[in-house]
Amino acid sequence: MRVMVASLAAVLLASPALAADPVQGRWITEEKDAVITIAPCGAKLCGRLSKFLVAPPQGIDQRDVNNKDASKRSRKLLGMPVLTGFVENGDEWRGTIYDPKSGKTYRSILQRKGSNQLTVKGCLGPFCQTQTWRKAG
Repeated sequence: MRVMVASLAAVLLASPALAADPVQGRWITEEKDAVITIAPCGAKLCGRLSKFLVAPPQGIDQRDVNNKDASKRSRKLLGMPVLTGFVENGDEWRGTIYDPKSGKTYRSILQRKGSNQLTVKGCLGPFCQTQTWRKAG
């Protein structure tokens, strides 16, 4: 019996903990209009709008005109963080996502799906919408 318990304990200790796949890197949004670069921001991860693939209405100098906070409406979208405060939670990453088109911020969950896909979920209360972003080449 002791041998069986010791064997079981050895297997459990040798099993890796469920960990989230890394999400750092450059990702093309589902609409294929921008590249978001996810990287460490202190102890957490954030994602910045690093490139426009489709020019916004006011060109590459587009400002955050839809922000609910009037003091932020003059900041440039290019370089702005749209993913903030992401921390690993089991097999996913949790933080917030900002949508500059609506000016709204949502709870968000990121999860790798293979080497070239990232699911990006934005939630308001119990309602969520999921997009699939592709790895930028």
